[in-house]
Amino acid sequence: MSNTEHHGMKPLEGLSPYCRMSQYSVPRREDRFGRLFGKLAPAYTRPEILQAIGAPNGPMDGKSQADRTDTVAVGQVFFGQFVDHDITLDASSTFGSVVDDPGTIPNLRTPTLDLDCIYGLGPEAQPYLFEQGGDFGGVRLLTGADNPGQAGLPEHDLLRAPNGRAIIGDPRNDENRIISQIQLAIIRFHNHVAETIHSEEGLTGHSLYEEARRVTTWHYQWAVVHDFLVAMCGAPVVERILGCGRQFYCGDVPFIPVEFSVAAYRFGHSMIPMKVQTQKGGNTFELFGSTLGSGFDPLSDPDAVVDWHELLFTPENRQVERALKLDTKLAGDLLALPFIAAPDERSLATRNLLRGNTFLLPGGEKVAEVVGCPQAQIDTVLDLVEQVNGDLGRDGIPLWLYLLAEAEVIGRAEANGSDKEGEGLGPVGATIVAEVIIGLLELDDRSFLGANRNWSPRAEWDTLGKLVTAAQP
Repeated sequence: MSNTEHHGMKPLEGLSPYCRMSQYSVPRREDRFGRLFGKLAPAYTRPEILQAIGAPNGPMDGKSQADRTDTVAVGQVFFGQFVDHDITLDASSTFGSVVDDPGTIPNLRTPTLDLDCIYGLGPEAQPYLFEQGGDFGGVRLLTGADNPGQAGLPEHDLLRAPNGRAIIGDPRNDENRIISQIQLAIIRFHNHVAETIHSEEGLTGHSLYEEARRVTTWHYQWAVVHDFLVAMCGAPVVERILGCGRQFYCGDVPFIPVEFSVAAYRFGHSMIPMKVQTQKGGNTFELFGSTLGSGFDPLSDPDAVVDWHELLFTPENRQVERALKLDTKLAGDLLALPFIAAPDERSLATRNLLRGNTFLLPGGEKVAEVVGCPQAQIDTVLDLVEQVNGDLGRDGIPLWLYLLAEAEVIGRAEANGSDKEGEGLGPVGATIVAEVIIGLLELDDRSFLGANRNWSPRAEWDTLGKLVTAAQP
């Protein structure tokens, strides 16, 4: 079976990577959301059914399950959250109002993978993020190590204001210890890149900043495509899109589709374990416990310092902790989020399902038909959905739930032509996620895919694991 026909996909002969679709689907502005499948009718499920599906002790409650993937490092799941914060922020929609036209919803992040969560508005507009004076003035990003009077353990922490809040480009990247440690690792990587370029090329000042930012960002983008997407979507899907073009994410303006942000990209919620071990030989800690879950404050517990060799594959070849299987179950803690005030909104599963109604998302089985999945494959997914909750029927299945079920019974495409159940996204989910992220890069003339498709990374920084440990103490 050829790559273009994998999973029953329709062949892509003659496909232009910059195809056009209806204006209803594709927005004209980068700072607005849009749709991939704007011609499909929206699905609707009664809220009480969705609440029952996502309730604690309900059919999606994985409790303290420990069924792990074989190949996906748990750090990839948290990196996926970092990528999400780099490209999306919807601060205006609510559960209580329908979003007919997502083009009316502002996206408060740039949709391109430009690391604005790291660089903010740059050294001229936000000089307090950067070192001042000397060869690295306006170049080197500051961390807690540059503020020795900072509370806690500043040498292992982000730069913080006297009130304890992190001084970073996106405050969401301090909401838990692991995501804040990713932010710190990439800041350190930028500084390491700047020092390397200065040593090799002698650049200083603004020229050094621009080159260090480009090199850092391109290596990050490379890791997103060739490490993260391959792990979550499968190498055959990534290679097909890169080689044959995008079929569904079209237009000439980079934007975030609601099918991606509200459904497909929320797949990682199924892969997050309740406990994580962050140090070699160390204890495991509750994700929302006092050690790892207390964000927005100075790091004070040495057990919360993340050793990335433990959470990602690196040249040290440690026994890396794996992510949970991608299926229709979520860790029990995610169905009773402690930081949500309203009791009926504490389940992350319920919140995701209700958002499908809010944003008028089409049914998962209808999207699968458009993507080109054979009916027998769709029926296999629907059989599992009926087991989750028979009240859903077989029509208008919430897209997020359909994609989780698809991952559980079909799974990630493998290089040998097989599929690996629970290891990653199935054909529909993988297509949406990979097309959108690759499309965001291809439509950005500053990215490596938009500016120089012959570029390749330095060997010492060519994986996510190498990138985040390059400057780890």
